[in-house]
Amino acid sequence: MRGEGVKFNIHSQPEFFREVVKRVNQHFKITKQSKFGNNGMVLKTIFMCAVYFIPLVLILTQTVTSIAGNMAMWTLMGLGMSGIGLSVMHDANHGSYSKSKSVNYFVGLIINFVGGYHINWKIQHNVLHHTFTNIQGLDDDISKNSSLRLSPHQKQLAFHKYQIFYAPFLYSILSLYWFLAKDIEQTIKYGKENLVQEQGISVKRAAIEIFFAKLGYLGLFVILPIALSSILWWQSLLGFLLMHAICGQILALIFQCAHVLEETDFFIPDDSGSMENSFAIHQMRTTANFANGSTIFSWLIGGLNYQIEHHLFPNICHVHYKDISGIVKATALEYNVPYNHHVTFYGALKSHFNMLNQLGVGKI
Repeated sequence: MRGEGVKFNIHSQPEFFREVVKRVNQHFKITKQSKFGNNGMVLKTIFMCAVYFIPLVLILTQTVTSIAGNMAMWTLMGLGMSGIGLSVMHDANHGSYSKSKSVNYFVGLIINFVGGYHINWKIQHNVLHHTFTNIQGLDDDISKNSSLRLSPHQKQLAFHKYQIFYAPFLYSILSLYWFLAKDIEQTIKYGKENLVQEQGISVKRAAIEIFFAKLGYLGLFVILPIALSSILWWQSLLGFLLMHAICGQILALIFQCAHVLEETDFFIPDDSGSMENSFAIHQMRTTANFANGSTIFSWLIGGLNYQIEHHLFPNICHVHYKDISGIVKATALEYNVPYNHHVTFYGALKSHFNMLNQLGVGKI
């Protein structure tokens, strides 16, 4: 198993995490709130699914007939697709959407309707990213391939000096690559590492489920629009690519602006597999918040501008992150623990692309 033998330093400020957990638990006890989703979460789910599926229905029923109208529908679907990824399936596949495991499971399956596969997502995100955040070779979010240099511990290649220019293009094909190839590659790789089997499923069954999920997605979002919409086949295909470009760009920038920044740290285990910090301190040093003052922005991206709170408490639904962020920040300041934060999303974007440039030209 990947990461086996990696040990976080339990002696590195353990009192911080004990205290912040105590205070957050006390908050929920005093307010008598559940840590899971609420009615607002259900309404958000309906909204995001409507933005994704209603335009498709309008296309398939030829309610919208012009090229411009069709492109507008695909644009909305791109926004709805990213909204589902950030605001709905993310919480469900973390098990924080509902106290019911069945509800979490079935809501989490919606990832298959946006071109992904729930098992592989849980492995990459829940297991590898959340456990080994910004650790070279273990966190697949920064170690997937050599097309981008996202860590100072990654080998620098000649073309990386241009990555600040071509990174936006790669971000725009993120979800398309996810649909076309990523799940196949991951199933093979994770199967060899026994990670698929640890999710309670065989590699063979995973491969079968992926085949039918991809086939269904292809039929619903490519073949049917080409067959039933009022515009030419290549125009429908262009709309499909537009949807993925919008979704990929949004997903990539939200997550990159939380971890690949000038302020965040990157690590590799020492020769014995030991890490410098405890798990909680590691999360604080590798994660950042942004635009916490923007309620609408936070609502739209599933509270993932509160990445610090999410990484400390992935079992808590994102609708509560704003409320507990003050507790986490105050506790961090009290214990002299970093609390990385950009006031605006633009500030986080600037820091991310500055970091991309520094990594690309070999300054770090």
